[in-house]
Amino acid sequence: MASGMSGPFRVGLLGHGTVGSAFAELLAERAGQVEAITGLRPDLVGVLTRSRGDFEDILERSDLIVEVMGGLDPARDYVLRAMAAGRHVVTANKQLLSQHGEELWAAAREHGVQLRFEAAVAGVVPVIRVLQESLAGAPVDRLHGIVNGTTNFILTQMAETGASYKEALAEAQRLGYAEADPTEDVNGKDAAAKMAILARLAFNTPVHIDQVRCEGIEHLTADDMAYARELGLGLKLIGTAERIDGGLSVRVHPAFLYGAHPLASVSGPFNAVTIESSTITEITLSGPGAGGPQTASAVLGDVISAMIPPASTPPATDHLEIVSDVESAFYLHLEVADRPGVLADLAWRLAAHEVSVARLVQHETGEGTAALHVVLHECRSGELGAALAEIAQLPETRQRPTALPVISDRGVPGLGWA
Repeated sequence: MASGMSGPFRVGLLGHGTVGSAFAELLAERAGQVEAITGLRPDLVGVLTRSRGDFEDILERSDLIVEVMGGLDPARDYVLRAMAAGRHVVTANKQLLSQHGEELWAAAREHGVQLRFEAAVAGVVPVIRVLQESLAGAPVDRLHGIVNGTTNFILTQMAETGASYKEALAEAQRLGYAEADPTEDVNGKDAAAKMAILARLAFNTPVHIDQVRCEGIEHLTADDMAYARELGLGLKLIGTAERIDGGLSVRVHPAFLYGAHPLASVSGPFNAVTIESSTITEITLSGPGAGGPQTASAVLGDVISAMIPPASTPPATDHLEIVSDVESAFYLHLEVADRPGVLADLAWRLAAHEVSVARLVQHETGEGTAALHVVLHECRSGELGAALAEIAQLPETRQRPTALPVISDRGVPGLGWA
């Protein structure tokens, strides 16, 4: 039971869209069970939308504010004002936390209130609570995550049915997995915001969304999926945060996975996060990553946690340099003139930058052109980029080369990547 509190626990709700309306229904449905757990019965005392409700009135009558309106303004102002008034806050706003998290966590500590945000990352997958509580004493080395259900559904459709990107996106929209405007999902920005939050918690260093390198899935084709199958690989939009040379790399990009990797089998709109540490080896958390009822369930879990509050998010103690030149295996796609000497020239230019070939599959595409599908050994991304810039200028090159990271069966530190 929350310290010094008795009777009803008053909840104010900011936003009444898909998540907000589902939360309101769930709160009413589960009020008795929450009372049995906490000794307090939650009661929704006001709802703020564009057309109804008054923030000051709702704040005055609330013990806790739930913010599911999204966006930065006026959400940031409302959250800060609520905490300054001594109210706990639960938010599902990933953009707000990825851009203003340090300010908000500092305000929560200053005013002695809880700021809870499990629903902001990976839906009902409890990765925030695991990082903050269960693994608080474990030094995290690396995170890999499928943290956007929309893109995972699209890529699953493309892989399983041979659909084009546009066809798979249309199906995701028809089923409600993608918004009418899916830009933030498919260009990687949604996943980047979530990875900024996860990296902040895992590595205890400030990470702003602008420091997360990201690439989306709009350019991927059904052929990419077919070639991946031929090479025994799967293709996912992966978020990665890892320690590198005393710094921190946080990035989002399509990546190839070997079949035994724990994220390789995560399909449809599901999310999953793999946490790696020398003390625990590796754990993987997975579950539905989106949807009104699912996100509302995570929000209610945060409300219950705030009613019996543990410690809040501590201040960052590290300030790690953000690293951009990372080491990885890569998949490389090239289209070149199909004539003697071309392969040797390409291999020489890669070798000059300390890049070597592990596997190669060649297909004739007609008109004297060959498509090369290459898996490279581990190399520095900067060296590979320099090699590809040279290759792109060769007269034998028919289109700009593309490269995607390849993640091994198990990415546990000390075992290396394939």
